[in-house]
Amino acid sequence: MSLLSLDEGVKLVKLARTAIQGYLKHGKIHMVADEGGIPTKKTGVFVSLYTYPECELRGCIGFPLPVMSLPEATVKAAIAAATEDPRFPPVEPAEIDRIVIEVSVLSVPEKIEFTDPKELPSKIIIGRDGLMIKSSRGSGLLLPQVPVEYGWDSEEFLCHLCMKAGLPATYWLTGKFDIYRFTAEIFAEESPGGKVIKKELKGCEV
Repeated sequence: MSLLSLDEGVKLVKLARTAIQGYLKHGKIHMVADEGGIPTKKTGVFVSLYTYPECELRGCIGFPLPVMSLPEATVKAAIAAATEDPRFPPVEPAEIDRIVIEVSVLSVPEKIEFTDPKELPSKIIIGRDGLMIKSSRGSGLLLPQVPVEYGWDSEEFLCHLCMKAGLPATYWLTGKFDIYRFTAEIFAEESPGGKVIKKELKGCEV
């Protein structure tokens, strides 16, 4: 995937905050035009919201596939993360000043080929790979930062991926499915509306 500069990442996170604030205060979706240097290539993107300073997840929505331009996908994902994540009540207008925003720009998912599902853990690198599973019974996605945050190894990552899809935890060993991996460039605020950094995930090959 083409790498974004820190400056581009900063602009992307600021765009996400502007979109959320505008929607919560005025009910209007930010119109994407010339977003001042943000690449317009179609790209998958997720926007995650965390409470500050507790750092508890407050919403996370995105688009795993490159179906729209990066600015447009970021705006739509940001508003959806604040208002449509079924796990949480919608963010209140005053609450956005106590939330930090994280934007993950995804590579195109790559199908993982395997003959025996027991091979799968060895094909996954914690701290690099995000995973997406698709089956007739359900589908789900976990970003690459998730197993790092929770300290999972590759097998635990696969189990939680299955559960995210509404499947039994061991479905990756017994079920019929397709599984994909992707990478992400992650840009996040250190404090609400504050400095934006590029996050480097710490992981290891398992």
